[in-house]
Amino acid sequence: MFKLFKILIINLLVISFSYSNAQDRVIHGVVTTFETIPVVGAEIIVKSTEQIVKTDTLGKFSVGVNPKDKLKVKARGFNTQNVKLKKDTKAVSVNLVLKPGEKGKAYAIGYGHVLDEEKLNAVSQLNSNDMDFSQYRTMQEAIQGRIPGVQFQGGGIIIRGNASTSGPTYALILIDGVTSEVSALNRINPSDVKSINVIKDGSSAIYGAKGANGVVMIETKTGRE
Repeated sequence: MFKLFKILIINLLVISFSYSNAQDRVIHGVVTTFETIPVVGAEIIVKSTEQIVKTDTLGKFSVGVNPKDKLKVKARGFNTQNVKLKKDTKAVSVNLVLKPGEKGKAYAIGYGHVLDEEKLNAVSQLNSNDMDFSQYRTMQEAIQGRIPGVQFQGGGIIIRGNASTSGPTYALILIDGVTSEVSALNRINPSDVKSINVIKDGSSAIYGAKGANGVVMIETKTGRE
């Protein structure tokens, strides 16, 4: 009887110690979509404890974890994403990918995950999960043929025909996060492209003056390896 009681006490201490360690280490994070738009009310699930917290109106969250824990981030309208945590991880940034088609966008807005509907509607998205980029011979065909209001003109890309009296106002081009010239698109094989995102209007303001005329973001399949 005493031995059983002793084992029970030890198990309780271990559980208590583990829980204490989880609470001692707090991870802070932010969840966005299209890199810049906060995702509100996304669920952050801690694998070790199954604790669930939700992001606030800025897409931010804080949660207690164990060493080398894992987080699952999910929200209606978006693909679920798993995040591995290292011992020295203190903060994470999660960019959720909107599910293909209008249904994903409708869920994201309808469930309140994106508060600014106009901002989400100002983003056009193409990805290799819902279309075959290899059907196009060039990146110009892939972009201009599928995204309305995007035109290749002169030495750049113009979104929604934006132009000034002094000359064309070109969109910022980012290839795997690196600012690039329009000529760099000629070196990309469409079959190597993972996604194409075009941010229009004021939603691109986070990129500063260079993004004032919109942003064309291209991610290749090897860009983040």
